[in-house]
Amino acid sequence: MPRVSELRLERMTEAHLDEFEQLLSDPEVLRFTRLPDPPVPGYSAEWYARYQKARIGGTAEAFAALGPDGALLGVAMAPHIDPEAREMELGYLVAPVARGRGVGTEMLRQLTSWAFAEGGAMRVTLLIGVDNIASQRVATRAGYTLEGTLRSTHVRHGTRSDVQIWSRLPTDAEPGS
Repeated sequence: MPRVSELRLERMTEAHLDEFEQLLSDPEVLRFTRLPDPPVPGYSAEWYARYQKARIGGTAEAFAALGPDGALLGVAMAPHIDPEAREMELGYLVAPVARGRGVGTEMLRQLTSWAFAEGGAMRVTLLIGVDNIASQRVATRAGYTLEGTLRSTHVRHGTRSDVQIWSRLPTDAEPGS
């Protein structure tokens, strides 16, 4: 496994879709995301087309998280960008082979830096399921503040669940400082 410091984010392209399609079949990804479960065949191409359209409109962005060998270690995204309010919701998917090694935290740190520096965000948020302890740890290590719980806001397979909202501002101290 490569060192976390070697991880880099690059804008998602069609070249990443085969590995992304594999990531979409991971039970943990499906358990904790808003992706359809199971994803329909070709869902990755449909997802990518929607992100491309939103990227052009400035309302979403997606990055492939790559190791030094070019292997996909995850996906970092801004599924909702409000350019007028200068706010973004961020999210991330970590490939099974990369979990437990700090990859999620590094992805989120880089994505957050991009949101503030290049995206001009004045507030970034994460929506994390109350039962997604690993993602809550990532948020904490990346310097996010837990603001509270949004009750019964996430619907999956006809069941409503709670999510936590986490945030960072560009004026917040960098983690570890």
